[in-house]
Amino acid sequence: MSGEVEATEPDRNPVADQADQVADTPHHGPVDPDVDVAVPAQRAELARGHGRVLLVVAVGGGLGALARYGVSLLLPTTPGHFPLGTFLINVIGCALIGALMVLVTDVFTAGPLLRPFFGTGILGGFTTFSTYTNEFRALLTPDTVVLAFGYLAGTLVCALLAVVAGTWVTRAVLGRVRPVRS
Repeated sequence: MSGEVEATEPDRNPVADQADQVADTPHHGPVDPDVDVAVPAQRAELARGHGRVLLVVAVGGGLGALARYGVSLLLPTTPGHFPLGTFLINVIGCALIGALMVLVTDVFTAGPLLRPFFGTGILGGFTTFSTYTNEFRALLTPDTVVLAFGYLAGTLVCALLAVVAGTWVTRAVLGRVRPVRS
């Protein structure tokens, strides 16, 4: 039967089928990252039931940004010098992200707003990789080009190691903690 073409149902639309599945998502469930706003049922997913998530992300983001601002006042960046404040903000934030991921996946598994509030909100507002790239760009002068690339590579390596360290330390401190379920 190698020459036959399989007949398809002319009235079946795979996009509409996907939209029907998305429309059945509970109000407290995750938002589909592949929402097609041209499909009304998918567009409706964005409008319903996610106000609480948006609220906790906004509040958390504001708190994280205030904390970052406080650190920048304590450790201001001097042009032509290593941006220690931003470096510490990003490395500490990444260590906290590692710890948070252990807590929300292994300990507090029932809180659907914990990750958006702490991860996307507070730690997203606290860490600042846009400032990191702007500071790198500002260091790209003949006198500080080596410092610029040291900062670029050092931040990436230290941030990744901080996530791993945050994960390991949190798991070591918690030991075999049973998940908290509500």
